[in-house]
Amino acid sequence: MNDLTPARLRELKRDAALRPYDLAAQLGLSEAALVEAELGHGATRIDPTPGRLIPAVQALGEVMALTRNRSCVIEKIGTYNDFHDGDHAAMTLDAEIDLRIFPRHWVHAFAVQADTPSGTRRSVQVFDAAGAAVHKVHLRETSDLAAWDWLRTDLALPDQHGLSDYAPAPAPEGARIAPDRAEALRAEWAAMTDTHQFNTLVRRLKMNRLGAYRLVGAPWARPLAAAASDAMFRALLAQGQQVMLFVGNMGCIQIHSGPVQSLKPMGPWLNVMDARFNLHLRADHVAEVWAVEKPTKRGPALSVEAFDAAGELIWQCFGRRPEKGGDAEGWAALVASLPGVEVPA
Repeated sequence: MNDLTPARLRELKRDAALRPYDLAAQLGLSEAALVEAELGHGATRIDPTPGRLIPAVQALGEVMALTRNRSCVIEKIGTYNDFHDGDHAAMTLDAEIDLRIFPRHWVHAFAVQADTPSGTRRSVQVFDAAGAAVHKVHLRETSDLAAWDWLRTDLALPDQHGLSDYAPAPAPEGARIAPDRAEALRAEWAAMTDTHQFNTLVRRLKMNRLGAYRLVGAPWARPLAAAASDAMFRALLAQGQQVMLFVGNMGCIQIHSGPVQSLKPMGPWLNVMDARFNLHLRADHVAEVWAVEKPTKRGPALSVEAFDAAGELIWQCFGRRPEKGGDAEGWAALVASLPGVEVPA
């Protein structure tokens, strides 16, 4: 790997037919290392602090926001509005760019400008300590280029040459279960009044999301067949259901609120290609799907959630509240119709 100098990495990127994510995996590098190789050649190392970065991104106007995990990519066109900063969690609450941000994972960031045969491409790219992508912003034709120049200058960090020492990527946690606390889990689950209480509940009981789903049992969690993932998206398209679809990673969760208006399978990928919302899902990565009910003051919050073979969350889908255009009865019927896990005779 010693021959992979920044100059060599730039050459490999120019010649590669692969996406940067796949090229980095092939080379055994983090994706951030490929971007960092472009320092002085179109990339600028910038301050990743959301409290500085997001207001600068808002000034760009309309952009495309992208968040991904290993199995799913969500893309939304819009403007970063209604930003709320915080040390432990921050958010944007725009109808299109709806994000939950966890600042401790925003460790490296770059403003990237690249000339391509189709024109100049400009993006802001944020990575975690291991160099895995947390969130990206891609400028569009209508984006404010004066604000882009200001962002690259004002947020630039002093060191524009040194290479980062990326931490090892953390191993997937898998399902964490505490069987001796099953009764406590069921009792506290039944007493929930808000979905946001769930994470605190499972942490206190020394479990995680998937572990709690496997342990709690009916009526709160029902295992579905892996095929329920595709079935749900096809039902959303057919019925025009208004949903909230969450896709993210440890550092950022991005939310689509509204319908799914197109589905285009391509090989292992299931793609939504709507006008201002795209989703790219590796359907073959879906190993476990759950229908989950959590009690709230407004009534039950019903979700469908997909996990990969390592137990990592891929996506979550909730029905929208009626005052936001949702159909609670229709969503409940859709979830009830999804194929369950076949129990051997």
